[in-house]
Amino acid sequence: MPKEWKQPKLSEAEKRKAAADAHKTIARNKKARHDYLIEDSWEAGLVLSGTEVKALRMGRASLVDGWVEVKDGEAWLYGVNIPMYSQGSWNNHAPTRKRKLLLHKNEIRKMGNKVQAKGYTIVPLELYFLGGRVKVEVGLGRGKHEYDKRHALREAQDKREAERAMKRYVRRSSGR
Repeated sequence: MPKEWKQPKLSEAEKRKAAADAHKTIARNKKARHDYLIEDSWEAGLVLSGTEVKALRMGRASLVDGWVEVKDGEAWLYGVNIPMYSQGSWNNHAPTRKRKLLLHKNEIRKMGNKVQAKGYTIVPLELYFLGGRVKVEVGLGRGKHEYDKRHALREAQDKREAERAMKRYVRRSSGR
């Protein structure tokens, strides 16, 4: 009879490191996936002040009105709302200020070239902590037409109905 496998005990430092390396989502932009057909995405760091990080640790942010612009070889994030930190003092941050994205030069160049094409924009998709640092996932999207949105909603509804029907069928067949 084989012995049961027991997980090794982790020290406090190892537990803290594992918790810091975990992917903790702060905010997600569901509207972006509905309004745009996302063709490519990148992970970028953000240049933030201390009170912004503290506000994000409280889990408060909104990506809904955000977009990215490429200017002079730098990528900037506009319209993202990080509310003021409640315990902040006179040096609190402005909630919707522009924030610099930390990307490689060739990634910024690639983004800029693709955005030059008509109908493309760069939108923030998700804001999260990774290894104790704030990261943002940005995606290159082409605007959907109204009929594309309706088609996507119809497909999702049809898929749900098919799953419900299969679930009912399995219940009936196993109940005999």
